[in-house]
Amino acid sequence: MSIIRVALIFVLILILGGCSGNSGQTVVPEKDGVATNEKEEDKRVIATTLAITEILDQLEVSLIGVPTTGFEIPKRYKDAIEVGNPMQPDMEVISTLGADKVLSVTTLEYDLKDSFKVAGVDAEFLNLQGVDDMVNTINELGEEFGREKQATELSGRIDKKIKEIEQQTSNYESPKVLILLGIPGSYLVATEHSYVGNLVETAGGTNAISGQAEEYISANTEYLHEADADIILRLSHGLPDEVAKMFNEEFKTNDIWKHFKAVKTERVYDLQEPRFATTANLHVIDALDELTKLLYEK
Repeated sequence: MSIIRVALIFVLILILGGCSGNSGQTVVPEKDGVATNEKEEDKRVIATTLAITEILDQLEVSLIGVPTTGFEIPKRYKDAIEVGNPMQPDMEVISTLGADKVLSVTTLEYDLKDSFKVAGVDAEFLNLQGVDDMVNTINELGEEFGREKQATELSGRIDKKIKEIEQQTSNYESPKVLILLGIPGSYLVATEHSYVGNLVETAGGTNAISGQAEEYISANTEYLHEADADIILRLSHGLPDEVAKMFNEEFKTNDIWKHFKAVKTERVYDLQEPRFATTANLHVIDALDELTKLLYEK
């Protein structure tokens, strides 16, 4: 397993699930929830990531299981059972809930599909790797659960924001942006294939690192300097305080950073979760607003 993959697994464990919350309950909730549609009532569903949980909340879909997370779970699911961290869901708990469908994300499919298969769990991996991917997924979930109206309203708000951003930035020159994903002890470079890279592109920016097949690549300061980015975005994820301190120390002690255009012009910005993450989520509208201000401020 490559160093980058190991690092990404560590990041996903911390980001997608957050810090561990209270221990899971032991009683399976009854299927009364908020179901008002026979099509949805017939399905017992578990969401294993916070992003999926928040989307289903907006679609008014009942859940019997939710991820274990340090972030706030929608009140609709206060009686749902915790099923563990998104990267390492508790297969025993999931199996006992008798779910018709368990929802995860495509970025975790490689690591989880075999575990779900062995546990005899019917898992579906949703594509939340980009803004458009999330909009498509929202509409597909709306159709699947008989929540077309809610899905249309939700995806419509996102589409409206994208159109506003496109109109707002159409007369500006696209800035070149270098995105660094910080993890405890190290950092990676986010390409245009990453979610934050997609956000930058949606906001009208150009990723300074292009032509890569992966979402993230290892950092090489000499190579990054040649990219000559106008702006540097630093994401402090996992352990944000520790990573922010690491970034500050790196930029202070590594002499090469002072030669970067973005450092010289003081256009280095820190992005924080949950607004910015490794998969698309419903903070996308606020994230685009923040990025637009950072990318085009004079």
